[in-house]
Amino acid sequence: MSRYRAIVDRIKAILRAEHGVAAVEFALILPVMLLTYVGTLEASTLITVDRKVQSVAGAIGDLVARADGAVSASQLQDYFQAASGIMTPYSASEVRQVVTAVQVHEDRTTEVLWSRRFEDGAYHTSSEHASGASFDLPDAMVNISLGRTVIAAEASYTYTPLLGTVINAPVNLYRANFFLPRFGKPITAN
Repeated sequence: MSRYRAIVDRIKAILRAEHGVAAVEFALILPVMLLTYVGTLEASTLITVDRKVQSVAGAIGDLVARADGAVSASQLQDYFQAASGIMTPYSASEVRQVVTAVQVHEDRTTEVLWSRRFEDGAYHTSSEHASGASFDLPDAMVNISLGRTVIAAEASYTYTPLLGTVINAPVNLYRANFFLPRFGKPITAN
């Protein structure tokens, strides 16, 4: 009976013991803290890259919209390269930029006048927006640009997560901005 009593007393002593509790609690909470930290790091990086993609689209569109009637291929290439610099410190080679001049007719139809793209560090005169094709513009943009030209600037980027722990697949980012030419007349691309 005393042996049984000794075992019970030892179990009671273990249950009352408080030393080591902090270490156990820390071991339990550490994985949650690390997952939260890594998730916050990946989410903040994704948000930063998304804001940079938005800025790239805005910069290229704004630069083209400032042209007075015509923009040359060398100017467009310089604009694309300058906008790519916004992506620093992230890789600018993965940014795909497209700038398109769209005529909005009085009957609310749209027509692509020209489109140029910058991809993999190279300037291209061909784009997925063929001349003469229609272009989807937001209704608000169509409403304010009837009978005028709109400069549509698009930027896309595939974000690859840093660690792949919380966000474990590439995320395709896409942003578009729309501008009216500053001088009111259509802008041609040479």
